[in-house]
Amino acid sequence: MDNRYAIIVSRYNESITEKLLHGALDTLQQHGVTSDKVEVIRVPGAWELPLAAKWLARSSKKFQGLIAIGVVIKGDTTHDQHINRFVSLALGQVSLDFEIPVALGLLTCDTLQQAVDRAGGKVGNKGEEAALAALEMVKLRVQSGI
Repeated sequence: MDNRYAIIVSRYNESITEKLLHGALDTLQQHGVTSDKVEVIRVPGAWELPLAAKWLARSSKKFQGLIAIGVVIKGDTTHDQHINRFVSLALGQVSLDFEIPVALGLLTCDTLQQAVDRAGGKVGNKGEEAALAALEMVKLRVQSGI
């Protein structure tokens, strides 16, 4: 597979995002994507994921698929809701504007335990799921000749 992927990963909640990242990287490798075809870009937090995705999508078609990884855990205020809504909508808009798959690996959890459970715990690894979604969408585009 010749397709190139970028994984944009938030450093905030790094103990969780690193597990999601490794899940995504392992999944890409299992599907024949070699490490030289994957670029990992780190951003401060989930809020910065959409802008980095836009820059990468605009980068002369260098990447055929993007995977955005972040974790937002609810606190004492509604701050998390605003971040989650913005990031989700903005990543979707990048995907539509640049016609590139942007897989959403953003955990939006009420508790740290929920995030742990979704980063290789009892609910699986959502980084793996995001990578699978990116792979499938890139394959769909290639097969359909779009």
